[in-house]
Amino acid sequence: MSTITGRKEKTGAALVNTVVYLLMIIGGVIMAVPFLWMLSTSLKPDGEVFSYPPQWIPSAFAWENYKLIFTDAHMIRGFLNTMIVVIPTLLIGLFVCALSAYAFAKLRFPGRDKLFMTLVGTMVIPGAVMMIPAFIMFKTFGWTDSWKPLIIPGMFGAPMTIFFFRQFIKQLPDELEDAAKIDGMNPFGIFTKIIVPLTKPALITQGILSFNAGYNDYLGPLIYLNTPEKYTLQLELASFSSYYATEWTLIMAGAVVALVPTLILFAFAQRFFIEGIALTGIKG
Repeated sequence: MSTITGRKEKTGAALVNTVVYLLMIIGGVIMAVPFLWMLSTSLKPDGEVFSYPPQWIPSAFAWENYKLIFTDAHMIRGFLNTMIVVIPTLLIGLFVCALSAYAFAKLRFPGRDKLFMTLVGTMVIPGAVMMIPAFIMFKTFGWTDSWKPLIIPGMFGAPMTIFFFRQFIKQLPDELEDAAKIDGMNPFGIFTKIIVPLTKPALITQGILSFNAGYNDYLGPLIYLNTPEKYTLQLELASFSSYYATEWTLIMAGAVVALVPTLILFAFAQRFFIEGIALTGIKG
């Protein structure tokens, strides 16, 4: 009887695994279709973009599309400008967020919980509400047509990132901090020598998310940048679209090239990304 029950359990488990894998394969195919269509369109001549029925494989591969995006749209300049905007904001912003999260998670001071709830409450404010006041403020500072509005605010962190780090740090054993205090280590030393190494998965996870957000930001540069020499990568891609025509083949070729850095980043950091997501709790 036990043997029959065991076989039924194994059969049921195998069936469940089969269904799960099948659903994952279907989901993967669905998510891959837009990328494959983008890649196909980037290699098509102009006349085949809107052909009917749609052609997945171009009749002739237009490799010159990839050459044109570097000569006509200054993709390299746009990429370098994007790195100038993203990297300082990413590094300093992550440090500030982690430091703030450590204070909210482990330090005890008057009004800590109320201040944290206020911070969390700002997450429900739509970004569109702050757009015009922020523009007026930065224009008063004389920061328009510069990278300052895209760099400096991000250096002070973001509520969502602080919340993410706080949930991770809160799960670390208090005994580690107590032992460090007995050895005479101050709070900043505990943060840099104990908390930061232990939160590496969370730092890398949030670093990937923050990099993608800054790398793909289009609205911010569109609002504040006017000089073509300062355009970021997304604005350079948008330059292929005008009032009269949109060069879809070049836009798709540029999108494929722009996607490469994020794919490389995720390929090298995916282990830490998955670990960071898995270990970050949701309890307060």
